[in-house]
Amino acid sequence: MSLVVMKFGGTSVEDPAAIGRTAAIVAGRVAKGKSPVVVVSAMAKVTDQLLRAGASAATGDRTGALAISSRLRSRHRDTATALVSEAAVIAPLLAKIDEEFDALDEVLRGLAAILELTPRISDLIVSFGERLSSRIVAAAFREKGINAAHVDSREVVITDAQFQKAVPQDEIIEKKAEEKLRPLLNAGQVPVMGGFIASNEDGITTTLGRGGSDFSGALIGGALTAEAIEIWTDVDGIMTADPRVCPDALRVRTISFEEAAELAYFGAKVLHPATILPAVKKNIPVYVLNSRNASCEGTRIISMAPHCKSPFKSISVKKRLTIIDVVASRMLMSHGYMSQIFAIFDKHQCPVDMVSTSEVSVSLTVDSTDKLPAIADDLRHLADVKYEGKKALVCMVGEDIRGQNGIAAQVFNAVKHVNVRMISQGASEINMSFMIEESDAEEAVRSLHAAFFQEPDPNVFDVEARKTIA
Repeated sequence: MSLVVMKFGGTSVEDPAAIGRTAAIVAGRVAKGKSPVVVVSAMAKVTDQLLRAGASAATGDRTGALAISSRLRSRHRDTATALVSEAAVIAPLLAKIDEEFDALDEVLRGLAAILELTPRISDLIVSFGERLSSRIVAAAFREKGINAAHVDSREVVITDAQFQKAVPQDEIIEKKAEEKLRPLLNAGQVPVMGGFIASNEDGITTTLGRGGSDFSGALIGGALTAEAIEIWTDVDGIMTADPRVCPDALRVRTISFEEAAELAYFGAKVLHPATILPAVKKNIPVYVLNSRNASCEGTRIISMAPHCKSPFKSISVKKRLTIIDVVASRMLMSHGYMSQIFAIFDKHQCPVDMVSTSEVSVSLTVDSTDKLPAIADDLRHLADVKYEGKKALVCMVGEDIRGQNGIAAQVFNAVKHVNVRMISQGASEINMSFMIEESDAEEAVRSLHAAFFQEPDPNVFDVEARKTIA
């Protein structure tokens, strides 16, 4: 059995036309003898609207919350009706859609009464997007002749009891995948599941965090030891930079797990940062592909990428960051000072992106602003604290950056017109990053791209595409 997990993002299932393209892609895999497991996101923008409905209900605006739900109900019913023609199929599907929205409306009414949006209720509300999209997609597949079977992800993806960013329980997921998915695959069926959503061991709905559908696909791929994990989105793959910022950005043909993970963590939105982890454990190649351009070979992510003659493979940017400066001359050379600082960030469950130290000060960057006042209050017991927002982290990823003489000089010469606030080089062999003002980010990326991607290695980059554009 040549098993492949195919995850389709929100833009790949956003409307009847997109779902039709997705069905054709899956049918193509089946025709080639593949056994797909399909994982889908909510339809585009649905998760945002569900969050808005929850927020409205929590402020007592029951009418506004129910109006959002009503519009979403109509959108899902219209999409289903456009995709499924057989009366015996569409009638129960529409009934199920109404049943789900009736349940959502009941939650919203209750929330408008208690006026407290807890993480648990939030997870329940946003889960409706994937619960609905996966049912509609499964029915659309069957309409197209694909032997699809809907599977509730919450019966397979089991997590701890955290909400909004739950931690998967790998051993349980492997067991559940064998119980729920393997028999369907053995019977020649195509399981269709919602991404992002899960449940804890008590059966209570949890989620894997925003963008978690990629993670869901990778978890299922790892649990079933798939031949490949395919992430289908609306771009041709991992690019040398954001094409909206650099129109001449190139597709990266092949990249390593480690490089892709760095890019994902530091702002590249093509891939969820956690996606790589299950693939690395089982050494499963990951492909980033475009559902609007299915003939493109995309980007292949593997354990050992081929050598690249170019110094960098891609530039990513992480915005909306804050620099926290902790200054305490009295703590100079004090044992345990750094551990005390990081214990505070750990207490507030706030990850740190970059750290820079001097004799009397420590500068750290974070992307969580809601916890900053509490963090600053705790830090002030140790030192003087100040923080600056609206910063951006520019991350340049390539192989053996530390071993390339003069590379730092080339980088900072390219952005000499931009004020650099913090620099990190040496912590990783494959990553050089620096902090600048958010307003300077796009100009910095354009300057770096012009400096380092004029003569790209054709074995690693799709240089033919640049010739076509030219």
